[in-house]
Amino acid sequence: MQKISEIAAQFPFEGEMVECIPYGTGHINDTYRIGCRVKVGTDDYSLKHYVLQRMNHNVFTKPAELMENMCRVTEWLKKKIASYGGDVERETLSLIRTREGIPYLVDSEGEYWRAYLFIENTTSYDLVEKDDDFYQSAVAFGHFQWLLSDYPAETLYETIENFHNTPDRFRKFEEALAADVCGRAAGIPEEIQFVQSRRELTHVLTDRLADGTLPLRVTHNDTKLNNVMIDNETGKAICVVDLDTVMPGLSLYDFGDSIRFGASTAAEDERDLEKVSCSLHLFEVYVKGYIEGCAGSLTDEELDLLPMGAILMTFECGIRFLTDYLEGDHYFKIHREGHNLDRARTQLKLVADMEQKLSKMKVIVERYR
Repeated sequence: MQKISEIAAQFPFEGEMVECIPYGTGHINDTYRIGCRVKVGTDDYSLKHYVLQRMNHNVFTKPAELMENMCRVTEWLKKKIASYGGDVERETLSLIRTREGIPYLVDSEGEYWRAYLFIENTTSYDLVEKDDDFYQSAVAFGHFQWLLSDYPAETLYETIENFHNTPDRFRKFEEALAADVCGRAAGIPEEIQFVQSRRELTHVLTDRLADGTLPLRVTHNDTKLNNVMIDNETGKAICVVDLDTVMPGLSLYDFGDSIRFGASTAAEDERDLEKVSCSLHLFEVYVKGYIEGCAGSLTDEELDLLPMGAILMTFECGIRFLTDYLEGDHYFKIHREGHNLDRARTQLKLVADMEQKLSKMKVIVERYR
């Protein structure tokens, strides 16, 4: 922990550092919770916590641009939150600049570090345990969208190029299929046919963005439940965290990926496809919360396409898993032979199920718009 102490000393944390523990369940960045003893009164002390994080610049290859995005967005959020009398230190991340006034630190080994205030008396959950968990995450991400609805999204950097460019994902799938470097294509004719028969689907959102039908938004792009902090006393979502992938995009990306993961009746790598479907109940729970959180900031076209966003983000994810399987499993970590194929099959099964339920999904959206 000597190195951590040396890194921490470069940030103006209040008090004396007395605690440093690994924190969270993330797989990309290394995260630590720092505890500092702060004198209160004459003889009493309290513990103030910070988060210290080593950014993985193998994944995020332009950390300076990433941090520029984060600074711009959090400053905007603080102004918005202050305008309605909110708590700016609990309702968004508060970055701690280095003693030189820079939002990140580059150490002697070229590693990038950042720090921010720890949001006390909150909890994040990895799994949906009850409907309200999913609802609260929906409200939080909808509120995040509302707060940033008038932010000039085009001024942000694209931290991961073509992240949700579905036609480009399809192109890479076709290239992987043609190369077939592992000789796996012959064993998956049904999956290949399923993807290729939906080529035109990949253009549904990107074409509407290109012609201006859908507005460019600031999007989070990692709308998992554990990126929402829940207040321990009220049980309400108060803050969206993990802003690494905040960049220009479509509101439908965030909504769709939430449904893809959160409304599925099975694990992402379930082998028994009979267990895999989209729960219309959970879809409705999320729609209600998301539209409520967005507070009228979505256009009619965006609302119309919410179900399609869920289908397309699920399809895109299936394409990515299948591409990685064809290329030899070099991107997504696997824990068994055929793991990425199992993942791809669950996503494609979800797509087929959502297509069957599309009319019902549209009725649900109409109920809350």
